[in-house]
Amino acid sequence: MQTVTYTRIPGLPEPKRGKVRDIYDLGDKLLIVATDRISAFDVVLPNGIPDKGRVLTQLSLYWFERTKHIVPNHLLSADIDAIAEAVIATGGQLDASTREMLDGRSMLVVKAKPYPIECVVRGYLAGSLWKEYVQAGGEKKPVILHGIPLPAGLRESDRLEQPLFTPATKAEIGHDENISLEQAVQIAGEIALELARLSIEIYCFAREDAAQKGIIIADTKFEFGEKEGRILLIDEVLTPDSSRFWAVDDYVPGRSQPSFDKQYVRDWLESTGWDKTPPAPTLPDDVVAKTSEKYREAYRRITGKAL
Repeated sequence: MQTVTYTRIPGLPEPKRGKVRDIYDLGDKLLIVATDRISAFDVVLPNGIPDKGRVLTQLSLYWFERTKHIVPNHLLSADIDAIAEAVIATGGQLDASTREMLDGRSMLVVKAKPYPIECVVRGYLAGSLWKEYVQAGGEKKPVILHGIPLPAGLRESDRLEQPLFTPATKAEIGHDENISLEQAVQIAGEIALELARLSIEIYCFAREDAAQKGIIIADTKFEFGEKEGRILLIDEVLTPDSSRFWAVDDYVPGRSQPSFDKQYVRDWLESTGWDKTPPAPTLPDDVVAKTSEKYREAYRRITGKAL
């Protein structure tokens, strides 16, 4: 299977290129292609991770199907014949190699208007939330984070009795900024309250589903959009790029947990002394292979199927 870090469809305008996805405008639809690009510390790395884009797409498809009873989503089709028909109808050309490149890593979706906030849900005390808890003195006294009271004495990676909705701004460049729910309402309007409710409901459903497969979803982020007055779940959903996945068997509160994501990549980059400004160093083959396997393993565990 080829590693795809760059896509180009003859006959179509250049796509909008994100850190991972290439998005083609097909008039009233979008074609989202998940490449194998990988970023760390907000820098896209020179070489990709085999199968990463396919994992992101196939896991998103799995969760779109599993969560559509909670909220509709933007998916129209991931069938390569339907994708080819839409591409050709808008002037694109698909030869055999381009079709093969798109198959399994592409979604044809509704063109929705994204809401201007990231919807982050945290079910465990990890990452930046743990840092906030420590800085607020939570190890010795009860604290309030993001409007929700937390007891004193929690450990790193402890499960939270009540998941926290911790929205963030969307940054085109650099880091998203954590904001309060009140600030989210100021930015997006009262709809932010409904997005918060939906985010927590989807997270709680997925957390229980994944736990039965031996995976802890510690936290995740969702994106929503609006189409003809309806809220749609958009972008990717509950993947190793948008979520923190831990193995139930390896879970030990009181420390950071091994995760199914870019951990090998981050660890290796930290060991090189790289200053986290472009260009990034090229990843060695063993780091690429281990990272690829972590992504595939997350897919296997959650869906019960090999990629």
